[in-house]
Amino acid sequence: MDNTQKPASALNRRRFIKTSSAASAAAVGTLAMERFAHAAADDTLKLALIGCGGRGTGAANQALSTSRLGMGNIKLVAMADAFEDNLLNKLSIIREQHRDLVDVPPERQFVGFDAYKKAIAEADVVILTTPPGFRPIHFEEAVKQGKNIFMEKPVATDAVGIRKVLEAAKEAKKKNLKVGVGLQRHHQVGYIETIKRLQDGAIGDITSMRCYWNGNGVWTRARADLEKAAGRKLTEMEYQMRNWYYFNWLCGDHINEQHIHNIDVINWIKGGYPVSAQGMGGRQVRDGIDNGEIFDHHFVEFEYADGSRCYSQCRHIRGCFNSVSEHVTGTMGRSDVNKHMIYGDNRWRHKPAEGQRDPNPYQQEWDDLIAAIRKNEDYNEAEYGAKSTMTSILGRMATYSGKVVSWEEGFNSDLSLLPEKFSWDANPKSMPDKDGRYEIPVPGAKEWIDRIL
Repeated sequence: MDNTQKPASALNRRRFIKTSSAASAAAVGTLAMERFAHAAADDTLKLALIGCGGRGTGAANQALSTSRLGMGNIKLVAMADAFEDNLLNKLSIIREQHRDLVDVPPERQFVGFDAYKKAIAEADVVILTTPPGFRPIHFEEAVKQGKNIFMEKPVATDAVGIRKVLEAAKEAKKKNLKVGVGLQRHHQVGYIETIKRLQDGAIGDITSMRCYWNGNGVWTRARADLEKAAGRKLTEMEYQMRNWYYFNWLCGDHINEQHIHNIDVINWIKGGYPVSAQGMGGRQVRDGIDNGEIFDHHFVEFEYADGSRCYSQCRHIRGCFNSVSEHVTGTMGRSDVNKHMIYGDNRWRHKPAEGQRDPNPYQQEWDDLIAAIRKNEDYNEAEYGAKSTMTSILGRMATYSGKVVSWEEGFNSDLSLLPEKFSWDANPKSMPDKDGRYEIPVPGAKEWIDRIL
C-alpha cells in the first residue's frame, strides 16, 4: 500500500459540480449491467440505510430527494441498526417525509451486529452512517457485495481501519462501484470556486494555514438515564454504543468526528497530506462520569512537504471563542475560505447569481452520486476521505502522545481500537474503573507514548 506523500492534482482531489440543473440535465443513461444485480425490472434504485441515527436519517432524506431531478426512481427498501428502537423511530420519520418512496416491511428491518450484511444484500446503493468505528467493516462488506456506496465521514477511527478502507477502495474501482464520502464541502459551490482560485495562484504561494472547529460540544447520553429508560442495567458494550461520541473506538475523538471537515479543506487546498504533526490537548472541563475518554481540546501543528504549516484548533468548551472555519495566507494575499473571500491584488468574493441560492451541499453530494450511478461515470471519493480521516487521526496521535508523529508512523500503526469481538456481552478494550471512569491519555507519559506509537 502506497503511503508516500505525493500531492494530488486538483482534478484528482475533487469533483467539480456545475449546477443542480446541469446535473439534472446530464443525469440520463442507464446503469451498468452489474448495477442491476438486485434492481427491479424498471430503473428503480433500491436503497439500504445502515445506521439509523440523525445523520443517517438526513442522508436517506437527501438520497430519496434526488427523485425530484428526473434521475429515475429510487426507493428505500431496507434498514439496519444495532438497536431496534433507533430503526423504528427513524423509519417513522423517513416515512413521513417520503411515504411513496419507502418500502421497508418488518422482514427488511435488520437489528444487531450482523444486520448490515443482510440490509446491504437487499440494495443497489447503501448508506453507511453508523458510528465511524464500524465504517471500515461495513465499507469492505458493501464493496464485497458489489454495491454503490455513500459513507459518512470520518471513515475510520484508527490507522488499521484506514488501511482497510483504502484496500476496499481499490477493489471498488476495479468493480466500477461509485463511492461518495460525506465531506460535503467538496460539493459546495463557494468552496469549489474559492479553492480553484487559490490553486490557480490568486494569493501566490500559500505559506500558512489555520483551521478551527471550536464550539460548545455535543450531546451526552448518561448511563443512568439510559438504564432508567431500559428498565435494566446495560452491558458495557451497549452503554458505549449508546453514548458513542465519548469513546475512541467508536468516534475517534472530536478532532476526528467533527474537525475532519476543516482539516480536509486544508488538504484539498494543498493537494496533499501532512508529513508530520505535533500538538497538545487535554480535558479542562469535560470531566463528567459519562464523558468517556476523549479530550475537550486539541491544538495541532501539521507540517506539509513544502515546509508550510497548518495550525489546527478544535475545542468543546462553553463560553469560549467559537469558530468553524478555514484560513490561508500566501505571498500575495490571504483568504477566509469558509466565507469564500480572497483579499489582496486579486480580491474576490463568491456570490450566487442574483435571485438565486447555491445548492445545499448535503443534497448536492447526493445529486452528484446518483448522477454518476445513472451515467456510469467514474466516481470514487474514498481515497481522499480515508487520507483526510488519517490526517485527523494523526493529529490525535500527536496530542495524546505529546510527540512529533510522522505520517509514516501514524499510517503504519498497528494499534487497533476495536473490540476483539462484537456481541452485547463482550467488553470493549477501554473499560471503566470501580468508580465508572475511564483512562485518559497522558501526553508525555511513557506508557501512553508506547501505547500510541
